[in-house]
Amino acid sequence: MFNFQAITDALIACDEDKVLDLVKNGLSQGVSAKDLLNQGLIAGMDVVGERMEKEEMFIPEVLMAAKAMSAAVDFLKPQIAEGDVGTRGKVVIGTVKGDLHDIGKNLVAMMLESAGLEVYNIGVDVAPDKFVNEIKSKSANILALSALLTTTMPMMKETVAAVAKAGIRDKVQHWRGCGAG
Repeated sequence: MFNFQAITDALIACDEDKVLDLVKNGLSQGVSAKDLLNQGLIAGMDVVGERMEKEEMFIPEVLMAAKAMSAAVDFLKPQIAEGDVGTRGKVVIGTVKGDLHDIGKNLVAMMLESAGLEVYNIGVDVAPDKFVNEIKSKSANILALSALLTTTMPMMKETVAAVAKAGIRDKVQHWRGCGAG
């Protein structure tokens, strides 16, 4: 029986090399990419998220854990592409116009991708019309907006209004996040 907890523990410890070794070991033992992703990596990031909420882990540690997870997901991508883990949806994510912060957005993008979503990270200082164009061109069904500065938060509302005006509001769910930028 494969020890998924070892992957979870290595991820929580932000030990990228160990996470990769354990994932490779799991694949060599015939463990599916889906199980490694769900029972090891996502389970570990769930704990990281809980610890961050309790202020037992802080942004630098969360970023290191996310980096370790991202490396493991990159390694698993060929197996995931073979159909072991299906895409759960397409996400366009970006930081709204006027805001250049991206740490939190990038962390969320990595976690969404790790959860099996196809993520299009379109960067920072993104105008509403660019969000609309990207949603259309990628056939995205999820829109994730980020802002750290209180002065740019109204741009989230403008972006959602632009999506509605383009007639695609009912085709996408939207998520607005603020914070660690």
